[in-house]
Amino acid sequence: MDTKSIVYIALFAALTAALGLIPPISFAGIALPPITAQSLGVMLAGAIAGTRRGGLALLLFIALVAIGLPLLSGGRGGFGVFAGASGGFLIAWPISAAVIGWLVSQSGTNPLRLAISIAIGGILVMYAIGIPWMSVVADLPLSKAVMIMLAYVPGDIVKVVIATIVARGIQRAYPAL
Repeated sequence: MDTKSIVYIALFAALTAALGLIPPISFAGIALPPITAQSLGVMLAGAIAGTRRGGLALLLFIALVAIGLPLLSGGRGGFGVFAGASGGFLIAWPISAAVIGWLVSQSGTNPLRLAISIAIGGILVMYAIGIPWMSVVADLPLSKAVMIMLAYVPGDIVKVVIATIVARGIQRAYPAL
């Protein structure tokens, strides 16, 4: 692995951790995943760093969380977070970043295609892994888990828009990236 790749991986793992400093919106008394800005880090890692680097950045981030570093929003960390309702979403992060990276590499410079690529990886893939996990852990019917997660979609769409604007700006500023 070259130095440039290592820098990208560390940078996007750090960016995702920094986004964890923004306080989460939690649902008191309900075992639901908190609303955080960290999924924006997943979207940016895939869209800017690419398939391999973006996926590895989030894999590094998840490994650091698993060993106990309090990098998740709200200062959470440790292997126990994977046993909670949000565990499936956390596990989905490296996969989502890699899917976003691959889709973005196929979409060219078209802003609409870029946004769709980020939405597919950052919402659909993440939800496809996280919702069944949440359903099992929270002992909810799958249909109820899907309905609960519909409340998260507007915020995720805002994150897709932000990630698209940032990624498009970087594509224009650094076309060789």
